[in-house]
Amino acid sequence: MSWAYMLRCADGSLYSGWTSDLEKRLKAHNSGKGAKYTRSRLPVSLVYKEKFESKETAMRREYQLKRLTRQEKLRLIENGPPSQGTDPESF
Repeated sequence: MSWAYMLRCADGSLYSGWTSDLEKRLKAHNSGKGAKYTRSRLPVSLVYKEKFESKETAMRREYQLKRLTRQEKLRLIENGPPSQGTDPESF
C-alpha cells in the first residue's frame, strides 16, 4: 500500500509527496528529516491523502498533484480525493 499526500506548511504553502508509510513520513517531515522543502517550513500538517495499491501509481499521482495550480490543490483538499479505484491516468 502506498500513499500520495499533501502537507500544509507553517508558511501556508503546500507540499506534495508519496510514501509507503504515511505516519512515519509525517513524523520525518515534522522532525526536520523529511524533504528539504519542508525543513524550513515546520511544522507541517497532513491535509490530503490518497491510497494506492502500488508505489508506481502513488508516484504518478504525486507527479500529477505537483503539476496542479494552488487553486486546484485547494479544491482537491476541500472536496476530498476522487473515488478509490480511479485510474490516475484519468485525473
